[in-house]
Amino acid sequence: MEKKRIAVYPGTFDPVTSGHVCIIDRGLELFDEVIVAVAQDSNKKTLFSLEERVEIIREVFAFTDRIRVIPFAGLLVDFAMRHHANVILRGLRAVSDFDYEFQMALLNRKLQNDLQTIFLMSDLRWMFISSTNVRNIASLGGDVSSLVPASVIPHLRSAYGLPSSWPLEKASGDQDHA
Repeated sequence: MEKKRIAVYPGTFDPVTSGHVCIIDRGLELFDEVIVAVAQDSNKKTLFSLEERVEIIREVFAFTDRIRVIPFAGLLVDFAMRHHANVILRGLRAVSDFDYEFQMALLNRKLQNDLQTIFLMSDLRWMFISSTNVRNIASLGGDVSSLVPASVIPHLRSAYGLPSSWPLEKASGDQDHA
C-alpha cells in the first residue's frame, strides 16, 4: 500500500483569507491530505482565540474530509512528525516573504531531515492580502467580503461589533475616487 501524502499548512489564520484557501485548495491537488495547523504560539496579538480560529477554518472546509484542522503549540517539525506528515506547505505572496520562509525551511530541515518544505506562489489576485490587512479594513467598517470566505464575515462582524448590514454593497451610483 502506498504511503499517504500528507502536508501540514501552518499559520495563525487570524482570520483565514481567500489567499489561504487558495493555497489549501492547491495543496489538495498535490497531497492526499492537508492538515491546517493553527498555531497557538505566536508573537502576534490575535483577534480570534485559538478555538475560534480552528472553528472558522473548519466551517470553511466542512465540505471535505481531506482537510484536517488541528491546533498546535510547540515546534512545527514535532507536530508534523506526530501526524505523519512529510511536507510543510507554505504560501508565498512576494519576494519579501521568501527570505523569512527560506530561513524557516532550512531550520526545519536541520531539526527534522525527513521533512520537506514546498512553497506555492499565491494566485496573483490574492498577492496583496494578509490577515493583518483584513483585520485593519474590517475594524474600520470596510468591505472585506472579496478577501475572505463568506463564512468568515459573521465572525468579523461580531468581533468588531459591526451592524448586521455590514458589509454594505456599494450603490450602483457610487464611484471610487483615487
